[in-house]
Amino acid sequence: MVLPITKYGDPILRQKGKHIEKITPEILRLIDDMFETMDAARGIGLAAQQVGLALQLAIVDITGIEDRPSTLELHGKPAVVEEHMPLVLINPQIKPLGDPVAGPEGCLSFPEMYGEISRSDSIEVKALNHKGEHIQFRCGGLLARAIQHENDHLQGILFIDRMLRSDKIKLQEELDELQVKTKAALTKKKP
Repeated sequence: MVLPITKYGDPILRQKGKHIEKITPEILRLIDDMFETMDAARGIGLAAQQVGLALQLAIVDITGIEDRPSTLELHGKPAVVEEHMPLVLINPQIKPLGDPVAGPEGCLSFPEMYGEISRSDSIEVKALNHKGEHIQFRCGGLLARAIQHENDHLQGILFIDRMLRSDKIKLQEELDELQVKTKAALTKKKP
């Protein structure tokens, strides 16, 4: 089922996700719904907060993106990225390894808004997958950027928080409009 994507202005986007203790049928259904939602929105990553739940759960799928390369290393050896997509990351822990590199980013919670964001060019990831198995890998390029972006969501951090002040100022009018629109929609939903 395609879920509504929470937009900037919804307080859930600022909430840190709760640790997932057990992978239940509800969590598995949520993961399926999140993939359906991300695909429908043509995204490459989605965090639980973006579908209205403050949980430590994110998904990423960079299959087919060729203009922004990625690397993946499993057990110290290079691996084919596409063979390990899509990714489910439950309770992820991210360790930056490389120097920060600026690159373009957008976010499904900020439609049609983009900015240059500096993030580590490579990271180490530890998490649980959808089967509850421990996974660990290193990655770089777009995959590292997407995982860091989604992990920020799990901590209540938004990509606009990492933008250069000058870039954010350029988007301020659009950000204010989106925030007002989102808050008005939330007020209508309340009885």
